[in-house]
Amino acid sequence: MRLDEWQETDEYFDLLAAGNTPEMTRFLGGPEPEAKLRERHVRYAGLAGAGAGRMFGIRAGVGDTAAIVDSVDDVLPLAGSVGYWEREWLGGTVWEAGWAVLPAFQGRGLAVAAVMEMQERAAAERRHRMLHAYPKVDHPASNGVCLKTGFTRLGPADFEYPPGHRIRCNDWCFALWDD
Repeated sequence: MRLDEWQETDEYFDLLAAGNTPEMTRFLGGPEPEAKLRERHVRYAGLAGAGAGRMFGIRAGVGDTAAIVDSVDDVLPLAGSVGYWEREWLGGTVWEAGWAVLPAFQGRGLAVAAVMEMQERAAAERRHRMLHAYPKVDHPASNGVCLKTGFTRLGPADFEYPPGHRIRCNDWCFALWDD
């Protein structure tokens, strides 16, 4: 498994489009129109330059589990995405984390490995100490990733996502460094 910075290329847009299915978006309000995907694609590519977070493509390793790949010359398929961005939460600014792994690559530990690597990269920035994730309460896979990667469940929270669509989430928190 390897994380690559999000690029404003067709390969990364195609990853977004591949995940824009009823199956992949059922916990996020459903598929989006292509124009919204294009906006998201441009926003993801610009996060790092704006200092507002980072988005990565998850490159899949070989085999049944998340393999570690050392060489950047290895050609690996994009299997999903993971990243963090700024969010105002409870009177302060925190990082919000999100991830998605395409169905063909699920069940191999890629999300857990990618989130752990993403936590390390966010910590290295030393910008915001707290990293939050907000999976829907009825999304067992994403809640399981939070548990396996050291997040602490703070309790339920209500969100509007996408705009006009109310959802009930779990607020999971991860301290990127000790005080």
